[in-house]
Amino acid sequence: MTQQAGRLLLYAPNVHTGGGFVLLQALLAAWPGDQPLVAWLDDRARARLTLPGRAEVVWVQASAGSRLKAEFTLAAAARKQDRVLCFHGLPPLRRLEAPVWLFQQNRNYLGQVPLAAFGFKTRQRLRFEQSISRWLRHRVARYWVQTPSMARAVQAWYGPQEADIRVLPFAPPAPPAPPAPPASSAPAPRQWDFIYVADGEAHKNHRTLVQAWVLLAAQGLRPSLALTLSARDAGLAAWVQSQADEHGLRITNLGPRSHEDVLALYRCAGALVFPSKGESFGLPLIEARQAGLPILAGELDFVRDVCAPAQTFDPASAVSIARAVRRFLGQPEPPLAPALAADFLQALLAPDA
Repeated sequence: MTQQAGRLLLYAPNVHTGGGFVLLQALLAAWPGDQPLVAWLDDRARARLTLPGRAEVVWVQASAGSRLKAEFTLAAAARKQDRVLCFHGLPPLRRLEAPVWLFQQNRNYLGQVPLAAFGFKTRQRLRFEQSISRWLRHRVARYWVQTPSMARAVQAWYGPQEADIRVLPFAPPAPPAPPAPPASSAPAPRQWDFIYVADGEAHKNHRTLVQAWVLLAAQGLRPSLALTLSARDAGLAAWVQSQADEHGLRITNLGPRSHEDVLALYRCAGALVFPSKGESFGLPLIEARQAGLPILAGELDFVRDVCAPAQTFDPASAVSIARAVRRFLGQPEPPLAPALAADFLQALLAPDA
């Protein structure tokens, strides 16, 4: 009897926003026509996903009961000859007959991002997810990651035993370039000096970025900055607005944007500023590079994995970010000119010292 060919089962609950959702869309768009899609997808993404033909989908709701039920249906469906791709970054709770491949795109699961900056509920959820990742890592046959730095991070987290880790970055195809305007027409107006496409999670580092804008304003520079914070980030957005009001900053929160709108934003901006402290991939860096948009980002491994920034900075320092912005704007901060020892002594001996 001929053995039935195995299937690739796509398990992606909780993938409904951000870069993970964009990559999921790209994966579904490229799904081969001769490979039936068997998938567990987040119900919150249902209206925005285009599924290939012959799709068999279990829609998973944002509840503990629905997630647990999905784990049971996955265990029942997976056969020895199949392969399961856990696209949400966590190993399955139940042991499966099929080998498990895990697409790891969340550094939070590796415990590499301090939890102190997260809210109480988020901290508890992340602690649980970190525990699941560690306790059940033996169920993962292979990890797929997007960058060499992420591969090193997964291996360091995994322990002394060598893990099967494959690096294969993928992204949506670059959008076609807009038609060139007639030679006689004026160049398209720039709507924003800088944009930062990111949600409000702590490692995205919005507060340090805004503090840099405060420093720039104190120096007489007020470049415009567009953010994309959602209603889930209402507390952070309110703080950003209060800083903008107090210091006269030109910061606008555009709210969440579709992927198509984000690509259009790149064409209306002077540069992407990206102060994130850690990413598994950094999709906006890829998209800005494809759009020919200059990038200002942290001098970090994950940044250099995917782009060559126009300026870099220490993402933990508002001063460093402000200096990088000044350099990019052609107004670098002059370096200190040391005085002579005699000048120092004169200051010490001055009557009013």
